[in-house]
Amino acid sequence: MQFTKVYASLAVMSVVLMACGQQSTTSQTGTQSAAQDASFQKQLQTQLLDAKPGDVIEIPEGTFAFDRSLSLTVDGVTIRGAGHDKTILSFKNQIAGAEGLLVTASDFTIENLAIEDAKGDALKINEGKNITIRGVRTEWTGGPDVNNGAYGIYPVQTENVLIEDSIAIGASDAGIYVGQSKNIIMRRNRAEFNVAGLEVENSINADVYDNIATNNTGGILVFNLPNLEQRGEQTRVHNNQVFENNLKNFAHKGAIVSTVPAGTGIIVYANDRVEIFDNEIRNNKTTNIAIASYFSVGEMSERGVKASFDPYPEGIFIHGNTFEGGGNSPTLLELKALKLAMFGLGGSLPDIMWDGYVNAALPADTLRLCVQNGAAQVVNVDGPGGYKNPSMDQSAYDCTLPTLPEVKF
Repeated sequence: MQFTKVYASLAVMSVVLMACGQQSTTSQTGTQSAAQDASFQKQLQTQLLDAKPGDVIEIPEGTFAFDRSLSLTVDGVTIRGAGHDKTILSFKNQIAGAEGLLVTASDFTIENLAIEDAKGDALKINEGKNITIRGVRTEWTGGPDVNNGAYGIYPVQTENVLIEDSIAIGASDAGIYVGQSKNIIMRRNRAEFNVAGLEVENSINADVYDNIATNNTGGILVFNLPNLEQRGEQTRVHNNQVFENNLKNFAHKGAIVSTVPAGTGIIVYANDRVEIFDNEIRNNKTTNIAIASYFSVGEMSERGVKASFDPYPEGIFIHGNTFEGGGNSPTLLELKALKLAMFGLGGSLPDIMWDGYVNAALPADTLRLCVQNGAAQVVNVDGPGGYKNPSMDQSAYDCTLPTLPEVKF
């Protein structure tokens, strides 16, 4: 994988440059000896444990090995490295802990470093407010593998979250994920070789823009899952590049993302008030955009799902996107057969695919999906009818919805 090799080369260069002479452990660059690793690990753990609000913990250039998780529980702390290709925290030989770094604190900033090969999630932030993640790289350097950690960058149950200029590679669930949170900005990030590139799940008021999602199974996901206290809504996905997300799904069986078909650009599952606009979306082999209810996930059943859960996506507005290619080689057998029947051997599914499930309790004229996107078309694949009566009637989608507000905090 070329993208991974670039960072590996940078790390090797650091080692060579610093072989000509070192200062103390806290200022050196390059791979540490085992004794130095143990010393630095203890030093950093102590700094995190003894931190006070307002502290800035500086981590110098170098590749530092850790055999157990790091954690921070103090509000108002900044962790700062020298760059995501210069300050590398390696958990390749981790023997204890479920994450690389776990933070349960507010007013927290982490920037300019890399977390590699964590046993579980690379960076998890739980139940905090005012979180900034900037210039952070999370990566599993062996490439896509079911045994990789689930999440790269993983704030959950947080509020006022900014993730920018960061990179996520190789997560077996989602590279950059925000769940059960409020007020989120994801911008100028790159997600590659993950099952899901960037994901907003059960979250309210999110802005996802100026990102690159490529070589994932699915590029950008906006999900709602059942049995969680918060239902997500109001997400803007705009000005992103979402292309060639055709990676074979390598998620653990039973994980919700294991149902994501390889070759999917942007997916909206059971989420409301989602605006998708001004994106460049191309060459995602199953479909460039999928709009689906939870019934299409393959996991929906009476077992354990609250009756109050709303499985239908509604208020979806797609406009102003640029499409190219895609839909030419869908992963699912049902979609392969549908493509062949409707568009022929050399044809392709339209840029937008809707599963066709609707909430019969709502009025028939409910604006579920509106499309104002030039020549782009929608195929209703007739999920409720077993894909037997797909439709290309575009009249139902010729509508507009109010644009959503920019996220500010």
